[in-house]
Amino acid sequence: MYRVLNISSMAPPVVNSTPGPFDGPQWPHQAPRSTYLMVAFLMGTVVVLASFVNGLVILVSLRYKKLRSPLNYILVNLAIADLLVTFCGSTVSFSNNINGYFILGKSVCEFEGFMVSLTGIVGLWSLAILAFERYIVVCKPMGDFRFQQRHAVIGCLFTWVWSLIWTAPPLFGWCSYVPEGLRTSCGPNWYTGGANNNSYIMMLYITCFLMPLSIIIFSYTTLVFTLRAIAAQQKESESTQRAEREVTRMVIAMVLAFLICWCPYTTFALVVAIDKDIKISPTLASMPAYFSKTATIYNPIIYVFMNKQFRNCMLTMMCCGRNPFGTVEDTSTSGSSTGKTEVSSISAGISKVSPA
Repeated sequence: MYRVLNISSMAPPVVNSTPGPFDGPQWPHQAPRSTYLMVAFLMGTVVVLASFVNGLVILVSLRYKKLRSPLNYILVNLAIADLLVTFCGSTVSFSNNINGYFILGKSVCEFEGFMVSLTGIVGLWSLAILAFERYIVVCKPMGDFRFQQRHAVIGCLFTWVWSLIWTAPPLFGWCSYVPEGLRTSCGPNWYTGGANNNSYIMMLYITCFLMPLSIIIFSYTTLVFTLRAIAAQQKESESTQRAEREVTRMVIAMVLAFLICWCPYTTFALVVAIDKDIKISPTLASMPAYFSKTATIYNPIIYVFMNKQFRNCMLTMMCCGRNPFGTVEDTSTSGSSTGKTEVSSISAGISKVSPA
């Protein structure tokens, strides 16, 4: 009788204890089940749309030779990185949120955290290289510089090597990859205190967010001022003024998209790394990470589909060789030509702001 009573008295703590992130559903301990299902729906939508648009970018680039310009190498590199984020991150998150916990175990958690960090940073630096390329070609700080194939290859290699340098350390003891937020996705450990974790988060913030963001803002800001100076000399030309306004709107869209996507995640990580006493709910802590994955959808829309030449090829391929909107002017080489008028300089600027 004593043993029976003793066992029954121990049962409630076992039943009511919160399971580990790899052991069982985290609802309602971390958040209601409905929250997990809503996140699963979001991730499922991201998987479908990101796979389609990025796959389309790669397929169209491979099919049409005129799209295989050096700059488009960077765009394809961005599409590949976005696809890998989708396959290694969004699909895993979708499955985990359906089940309410990380069903694939600790090893896959570390792999997911590493791959999403690696490919996400590749995407960030690809955007920075795109911005810098437009700056040096349009603003010409290096004279009549021509962005060639070898420059594009070096740029692509740089994004992967630099990203690997800063995402491999958690696999070897400098910080770690752990379940975050709702405990259905993994990332760098910015939850646990200590100099080891804090120093890594600070370095990651500087080298993989502030640096590419600074390059993007500097490049596009200089580009806009350069084109405005040209437009000021052509005040009587309505087409020149319209072109300058178009470039400004596109640049603002690109910078805002970058900030809206990545600022919440990096800000949360930095704040928590600095102040470990701050209390953030699991749902709120997980949202920036999931939201950053949506960049895999609008990256190709902003940086690729806004290009007239690419859009023409895409429509032609999807409509079995016929473009329902007619022929779109090819602007892929306008940035490389030496215009005889200031209006041609504006046209060159547009073709370089809108990927060609």
